Amino acid sequence: MNNVVKGIIALIISSLGFSLMSLFVKYAGDLPTVQKVFFRNFISMLIALGLVLYAREKLFGKSENQGWLFLRSLLGLFGVLLNFFTIDRMVLSDADILNKLSPFFTIIFCAIFLKEYIRRFQLIAIIVALVGAVFIIKPSFSSDSYIALLGVVGAMFAAGAYTVLRVLGSREKFYTVVFYFSFFSTVALIPFLIFQWEGMTQSQFWYLVLSGIFAAVGQFGLTIAYSYAPAKEISIFFYSTILFSAIFSIVVFKQVPDLMSVLGYVIIFAASYYMYMKNRPPKSERLKIAERK
Repeated sequence: MNNVVKGIIALIISSLGFSLMSLFVKYAGDLPTVQKVFFRNFISMLIALGLVLYAREKLFGKSENQGWLFLRSLLGLFGVLLNFFTIDRMVLSDADILNKLSPFFTIIFCAIFLKEYIRRFQLIAIIVALVGAVFIIKPSFSSDSYIALLGVVGAMFAAGAYTVLRVLGSREKFYTVVFYFSFFSTVALIPFLIFQWEGMTQSQFWYLVLSGIFAAVGQFGLTIAYSYAPAKEISIFFYSTILFSAIFSIVVFKQVPDLMSVLGYVIIFAASYYMYMKNRPPKSERLKIAERK
């Protein structure tokens, strides 16, 4: 099994982890979004804490990176809050695909803030993906459209967090970054949690615990995948999340996406596939890399 195949497997496991996180968040029922996000990040924090202590790394990273770590965590927290808000109020697969717009926004933010050049095929993919999002949002003055737009804003916050991660690069270990984000989010939500806390059944408690565990599976699986192979080689497989979420929507919640939404999925996936194919190195180069491995 070569490294690309290992990366693909890790990425599919990551996708399943994030889909199961969304499933249990929605399945936990009518609880405040803040409460759900708190559990998600608290559980992830405990798992990341174990890894940081095992590796004997600094819990909160290096002093020169504190500003970037704080910004990444703040943007990431808003992204997760809006993502969970839309998961509770939309068809699961709709909320998931809107969140998957974040790679396209990341390209825009990297161009604006990091002065990275946007290539023509990337611009085409961004425009096509946004057209796909319109089919899912179905613009109108209804509350459903506003909720979908919040899902897009959540993807933008996530993209901002990913842009900051580009700045951090290899300056910090991935588990330190995950711990910092999870710790920051947990502490930041405590004041809101005190005023919004609602009693839970035993089942709801365990659903939220499972959402945190599978969120960690998703995060670490994603990091492991990209340690085996570059994103341009395997990133398209992360969209398997859409398939898992669609299955959960239909089987568990009896929510069938409408035709307009399905068309939006196809358009966004096509834009992602187009960008993936344009980013891949030529076949001759891939064969040379495989031979070296």
